[in-house]
Amino acid sequence: MSQNLMRKDWIEKFSNFLLVEKNGSRLTCENYRRDITDFEKFMEGKAGGEFSWDQVQVIHIRSYLAWLNKENYARRTIARRISSLRSFYKFLLREEYIGQNPFAKVHTPKLDKRLPVFLEEAEIDSILNMPDASPLGLRDQAVLEMLYATGCRVSELAGLHLGDVDLSGLFVLLHGKGNKDRIVPIGHTCRDSFLKYFAGGRTPLMKKYQVVEHQYVFVNNRGGALTDRSVRRILDKYVQKLALQKNISPHTIRHTFATHLLEHGADLRAVQELLGHASLSTTQIYTHITNERINKVYQKNFPRA
Repeated sequence: MSQNLMRKDWIEKFSNFLLVEKNGSRLTCENYRRDITDFEKFMEGKAGGEFSWDQVQVIHIRSYLAWLNKENYARRTIARRISSLRSFYKFLLREEYIGQNPFAKVHTPKLDKRLPVFLEEAEIDSILNMPDASPLGLRDQAVLEMLYATGCRVSELAGLHLGDVDLSGLFVLLHGKGNKDRIVPIGHTCRDSFLKYFAGGRTPLMKKYQVVEHQYVFVNNRGGALTDRSVRRILDKYVQKLALQKNISPHTIRHTFATHLLEHGADLRAVQELLGHASLSTTQIYTHITNERINKVYQKNFPRA
């Protein structure tokens, strides 16, 4: 087997490892694959052709970092690429395909603390009020309500099964990262949107296109399972109609969920549990948002500020 074929085989095995053992989303796996193949192209340029992963040295990585900086890549992008490659090399080392991990000796660039973007209550209300009463409109309504009511990740929403939803008990079972499940409550508004969607959206769409019954809650416009990318398109459609001057993604709704809970007095550890964060430090970034907003209110309204 040529070095080139061997490299492709290792990348494929690593992708399967992320999907099966690490329970990573397809989008995450695509990002890892892209980062690895970008580095592969860089090394091929350096080597003038084929190279082997066990020939990569720290000096090559430093050269790669210098090139990324010269091309004005953002620090966050550079950090993600190094992290992807470090994980790839850990896998190769574990499988004994190579003898050492040169990325273990490379430090990830320090990142500036960036507060997550979130929506004001009036903004999220405007989005939630936009879908119409058509089958796809009812689907969109349920998707948006689910994102906001639970703070779920896109992969968790797309992977939701009918058996994961208890509308009488007002909760859903979310399958998070690393095979970690969590139960998250939903409100009456979200439950009502589910009931309308099941009756007037999911069932008609599946009957119209004669789709064989499946267990996925959310369906696309032809009755098949909804993908992560489709969820993003649904949100984009309503954000564009509102002409919001913010970079909004489904993850923004997750940030909005956490921020609004804290602003209304929720306990930080409760928010951690609801979001499925392994560490409380990950959740603490939302306290910076609420503290910043409190300070702005104080400066604006207190007479001696």
